[in-house]
Amino acid sequence: MSDSRYFFPVLVEIIPAKADQEPILANLMEFYAHDFSEFVELELGPDGRFGYNSLSLYWKEPGRYPFLIKAGGTLAGFALIQEGPGISGGDPVWDMAEFFIIRGRRRRGIGMKAAHELWRRFPGKWEVRVRERNRGAKEFWAGAIAAFTGQIVPPTAFQKNGVLWQVFSFLSD
Repeated sequence: MSDSRYFFPVLVEIIPAKADQEPILANLMEFYAHDFSEFVELELGPDGRFGYNSLSLYWKEPGRYPFLIKAGGTLAGFALIQEGPGISGGDPVWDMAEFFIIRGRRRRGIGMKAAHELWRRFPGKWEVRVRERNRGAKEFWAGAIAAFTGQIVPPTAFQKNGVLWQVFSFLSD
């Protein structure tokens, strides 16, 4: 969980991304992929970019919601939300498919405020998946979910396609 001395009052905005803002999300996705390449083998394409093949689907398919996150009026990250079967293939859940706050804005409460606002916008059952190796993300999500629900929500270990995940499941009313 974040050290409270890094928190400062800042307006956090969650803005639905429009189709003409896809290039902005694609640019932010490059920073996200760079950070994520510490935990997953990602290869750069011949154009020097990681890319995210399914990004355009967020404006084409129902049940997908792209958001830009601003803090203090400037871009700070993004979130991609989707609705579908849970990681176990069960009943539909809200899934935090991708979530990113740029490094310079981390540990200031921005990510937690953004996550809480998204959970309020999409009430129902949620799953937040974290790769087993990504300890920082596990700590962030455990703290953010506990602050939101008022209780500790232990993750469940899950393996899919040879990848070990920790999955936090909770309800947002």
